[in-house]
Amino acid sequence: MSVAIHYHEHYPVNQRDGMRDEVLAGFAATPKHTSPKYFYDARGSALFEIICQQPEYYPTRTEEAILARAAGEIAELAGPDAPLLELGSGASRKVRLLLDAMQPCRYLGIDISRDFLIDSTRRLAADYPWLEVHAACADFSTPLQLPDDFAKARPLAFFPGSSIGNFDPPQALAFLRNLHGLLPVGSGLLIGVDLIKDVRVLEAAYNDEAGVTAAFNLNLLERIRTELDSDVNPRAFVHHAFYNAAAKRIEMHLVSKRAQTVQIADRCFHFQAGESLHTENSYKYSVAGFRQLAARAGFGALALWTDPNALFSVHYLCSEP
Repeated sequence: MSVAIHYHEHYPVNQRDGMRDEVLAGFAATPKHTSPKYFYDARGSALFEIICQQPEYYPTRTEEAILARAAGEIAELAGPDAPLLELGSGASRKVRLLLDAMQPCRYLGIDISRDFLIDSTRRLAADYPWLEVHAACADFSTPLQLPDDFAKARPLAFFPGSSIGNFDPPQALAFLRNLHGLLPVGSGLLIGVDLIKDVRVLEAAYNDEAGVTAAFNLNLLERIRTELDSDVNPRAFVHHAFYNAAAKRIEMHLVSKRAQTVQIADRCFHFQAGESLHTENSYKYSVAGFRQLAARAGFGALALWTDPNALFSVHYLCSEP
């Protein structure tokens, strides 16, 4: 018997039209690109969880270690009555450290991958029977609306995994400002932010030896093929990820192995041999640089935790008037 959760739908059940329009616009652009949010169908979400287990991929284990060490302090900062909401909840693994420490009365997981979201929040509800569990299928890169029980309180918003790095800096500022408008004054924002570091460490994390990140990247084309009436062949492309030092970001691309024409819906797009489809950015920050960005969005810095090797940072921010 499935465990009951409170489900909120903020993303059209038929997502195909919106995805089609964005993909067509991205393929028609120069250079060609797509949004990283379309990585996360059920298979893409599952592949990302495997990426997090790869030895080269330091962000997940490093952030989890920071959260485990800081959970008590985080609970004190949030206060005894703060509900907890998680943006991009995924498998909801890291948030368990906060649930154990905070013991909130209610939790809201927000994610774009509907089936994965429902499965993970049902597991949480089964493992934490005292917890009121909510799930909202939503694109958190757009303005959101909180359920009343969260909007009337001072929730702690949790945004792990350095997902803020997927936004270009102006987009990151807009996202944080939207979040500031969503959260009542005095609410907390606990956010994981990847730090600038040795390029060899960065590039290894996005080019794991097992090829899981490559499979994750190529799965985007498989999704386009199956969902958008396309003849694109993922095997005609190769994964390529590198650090762009000038922009302070990892870039992920899918590079065409040969000259080819790809049809999507009723339109055709030509690729030269070696031409790439830009699929994701992952910006890296200094501590000071991220704090300046957060301050511009209306958040004050209350606490900071990093690991001994300064690979990753977790910031506790407060929504100011």
